[in-house]
Amino acid sequence: MGTIEDSCDPSKAMSNVGRDGLGHSVLYQYQGFWVFAEALENIKDFQHNFKALDTDLILASVPKSGTVWLKALAFAIVNRTRYPTFSSSHHHPLLTISPHDLVPFVDFKHVYPDCSLLDYTKSTSHESACRLLATHVPYPSLPESIMDGSTNCKIVYLCRNPQDTFISMWHYMNTIRNNYKVTPLLIEEAFDFFCEGVSDFGPFWDHVLGYWKESLENPHKVFFLRYEDLKEEPEPQLKKLAEFLGHGFSVEEESHGAIKEIVNLCSFQHLRNLDVNKNGKIFSDNVANKDIFRKGEVGDWKNYLTPIMVERLDRLTEEKLHGSGLAFKNYIL
Repeated sequence: MGTIEDSCDPSKAMSNVGRDGLGHSVLYQYQGFWVFAEALENIKDFQHNFKALDTDLILASVPKSGTVWLKALAFAIVNRTRYPTFSSSHHHPLLTISPHDLVPFVDFKHVYPDCSLLDYTKSTSHESACRLLATHVPYPSLPESIMDGSTNCKIVYLCRNPQDTFISMWHYMNTIRNNYKVTPLLIEEAFDFFCEGVSDFGPFWDHVLGYWKESLENPHKVFFLRYEDLKEEPEPQLKKLAEFLGHGFSVEEESHGAIKEIVNLCSFQHLRNLDVNKNGKIFSDNVANKDIFRKGEVGDWKNYLTPIMVERLDRLTEEKLHGSGLAFKNYIL
C-alpha cells in the first residue's frame, strides 16, 4: 500500500488508500497510526486548535484498555467535593450518566454536539475546575501545546497487556460491525491485523511505547498506569493517581474510607449493572452503552488464543519492547 504525505505539514501525513484492519470500518494511516475516517477530522481539529491549560487533565489509552474505568475513576476523584461518593449518596453523576459522556473523547467530537468541554475556547466546565478529556491519539500526535512543556497540563496513560487488549478489541469491533451489518472478523484474521499493527489507533506497541518513554522522561507530566496493577491493588493505585492529578486524599478522607468508596463506585461490576450502562446509545445509534462492558478480567485471553498465537504475540512483544523496561505480567522487557 502506498502513502501520500506532505513533508511540510505533518498533519497531512495520511494514506489516501484505506484498508481492512481490526476496526469497525476501513482504516487509514495517519502520522504513523491507523484510524477510521470519521474520527480523522476530529483529530486534526484537536491537533490544530487545542490550547492546553495548566489545569487540563488528559486521559489516554489504546482502545479497550480499561478506558471507561479510568474515566470513571478520574471523574470521581476530581469531583469528589462537588459529588461525594459516600454510600448514602444517590445523586452522583456516575449513577445516571455514562463515563464516556462525563469525560468526552476529543477523537469523537462529532458525537458530543452539546458538550462545552469540546469548545476549546472554554477554560472550564460546569462539572469541575479543570477540563477532563480523553483521547486514543498516540503521544507524538498530540497537540503541540500539550507536549511542548509550556503548560502544566497532565496526562494519565492506562496500558493493558497486549493479549487481553486484543481479545477485548476483537469482541468490541465485531459487536459494532454486527450493528453496522458488516461481516464480523474471525479471530485468526483479527489477530493477524493486530500483529501487523493495523488496528484502531495502532500499532499497539508504538502507542504504548510513546507514552511509556515520556513517563520516564517527564514523570511529573505523564503518569503510566497498568490495568493489571489497578485490578490487583485498586486502592494504592487510586491513591497514586489522585496525587498525580493534584487531588490527593487527605488523612481524614482516607480514615473515612473515601478511597474505598470511589473504588466501589467505579468498579467494573457496579458500572456494568447500572441502568444507564445497560440501556441507551453512545457515540452513535449503532453503539449501545452495554457494548462498552464485557468481562473486564485479566487473563481472559487464555480462553481464546492458541499456543501458536501466544508464542507469536510474546515473540513480537519482546521484539518491539526489548530494552524499554516496560513490564507486563509474566515478563519484563
